[in-house]
Amino acid sequence: MIKEIMSNMNTRMTKTIKVLNDELGSMKAGRANPKMLDKIEAEYYGSMTPLSQLANISVPEPRILLITPYDKSALKDIEKAILKSDLGLNPNNDGNVIRLLVAELTEETRKNLVKAIKKTGEDSKVALRSVRHDALNKLKTLKKENEITEDDAKDVEKDIQKEIDKFVKEIESLVSAKEEEVLKV
Repeated sequence: MIKEIMSNMNTRMTKTIKVLNDELGSMKAGRANPKMLDKIEAEYYGSMTPLSQLANISVPEPRILLITPYDKSALKDIEKAILKSDLGLNPNNDGNVIRLLVAELTEETRKNLVKAIKKTGEDSKVALRSVRHDALNKLKTLKKENEITEDDAKDVEKDIQKEIDKFVKEIESLVSAKEEEVLKV
């Protein structure tokens, strides 16, 4: 049962790190990154479809995203979806491809982006604490039902805390790496 608790906890914490990575990757950092468009969906034959399934997204230059649709008829819908998004990018449609110029960030924008990055990191830490709380509750239940001893419970609590600390360090390193990327001029 203890292995099951630890395995479940580890799986949930790994998912938290993945979500953080996705969030940080989609944040605009002054250079082109195809992950910026991950959350954008365009209408294609009546259903909302992720951009990555409608087009090839490449980075020919550090500040330019090139979107080449697999089906040219989707070009207008892709352009509309980008305009509706909160990225603040203006698509340049030449009839075959869409070019997106990622503007350099101002100092104020960089500071606001760093605040958003820190908040995202803090939200991830809160999620980890929730996972720890659930694991400790399951452990208390096992202890109450006399399925494990007091000493075993204390050992497992220490193991849980070690795992949490490891994942918190990983979150902090991801956040600081993203901050560094944003603040680099």
